[in-house]
Amino acid sequence: MKHLQQSLTLPNGTVLHNRIAKSAMSENLATKQYKPTPALINAYKRWAEDGAGLLITGNVMVNETALGEPRNVVIEDRKNLDILKQWGDTIKGTNTHLWAQINHPGRQAMEQINSELVAPSAVPLKTGGRKNATKKIPRALQEEEIIEIINAFGRTALILKEAGFTGVQIHGAHGYLVSQFLSPYTNIREDKWGGSLENRARFVVEVYRNIRKNVGADFPIGIKLNSADFQKGGFSEEESMEVVKILSKEGIDLIEISGGTYEAPAMMGKGQKKSTVEREAYFLEYIKKARKITDTPLMLTGGFRSGNVMEDAVISGNVDVIGIARPFAIYPSLVRDLFSKEHTTFPTTIKKTGVKGIDGFMNIIWYELQIKHFGQGKTPNPNLSPWYVFLRYSWLILEKKLRG
Repeated sequence: MKHLQQSLTLPNGTVLHNRIAKSAMSENLATKQYKPTPALINAYKRWAEDGAGLLITGNVMVNETALGEPRNVVIEDRKNLDILKQWGDTIKGTNTHLWAQINHPGRQAMEQINSELVAPSAVPLKTGGRKNATKKIPRALQEEEIIEIINAFGRTALILKEAGFTGVQIHGAHGYLVSQFLSPYTNIREDKWGGSLENRARFVVEVYRNIRKNVGADFPIGIKLNSADFQKGGFSEEESMEVVKILSKEGIDLIEISGGTYEAPAMMGKGQKKSTVEREAYFLEYIKKARKITDTPLMLTGGFRSGNVMEDAVISGNVDVIGIARPFAIYPSLVRDLFSKEHTTFPTTIKKTGVKGIDGFMNIIWYELQIKHFGQGKTPNPNLSPWYVFLRYSWLILEKKLRG
């Protein structure tokens, strides 16, 4: 695994100690006041001690009126700076970097816990029972609201820097707000924020510039970007390549490649060919093409489970950083085990209820509870009951809804 253990210098001079990154996973581990819980902080401390080159947090929301899940961490101001510093301190004494993934859900906000859904355009989400629910059509953002959200990304990034985080990642994939602006399926605006790709990319460019203005040149900024939406009329591979060029020219430090939305969840393996799943690296063909058009470091996430496949991806020169998500929830010592060769494969097979509508969510909420367990000092449980997970999650939603 010697290539995985090599360091990597990012464009702004930041050095990652090795090529393994914990990609973002939703933890849903904030308090009712949207502050990090001790379990969340302890989970990151354990991951940092394990030795990953980079840890990327799950969604940190920029506005408490736009939540993806009931217990998202939200950073709008400095009122929780002390507890955020405890989160930032989890990497002290290690060579691990800690980046926060900053996000706004847009139309992908959970309607049960948000009083209003907003998006680039009034295009409803066709999943989760929303297909014929006209009352769940999002409201198109006004320009002044767009500017405020851009400013919110920059403000949140600055607070995170003050809290001791060593970088941030813009969530520009999986159907969240940045992704919605990029996609011609969800962005049908006729002003400067819609229409041509240049206009649709304006939002992410302005988010990047605002963050950079706030945090300075020495603080790394990355982005998670879709290779494609995998939806008819959505963000295409060709358009994604153009955005890679745009962001590379802007000076972004790391581009993580994923793909899909929660309407077409390719990032979870849905719709992937059997040969692709067995190969493990879901978006490898895309990243080979991206490598030819940019020198910006590229991180590939989706499907990696075997050390030899990870090593080969880095040896190829097409991939600079290996992104791993769900295995980290089951194998908290993944990096240490991989580099010592105590374990070289990290399968993730979870229990299902057999109810399609429920099992679709299990790919998120089952792993969230595993993270909570080892953050509380428990051992991850591969046999964790899916019905228990579902009922517990339903209670969180109900509790948030009753609380308002």
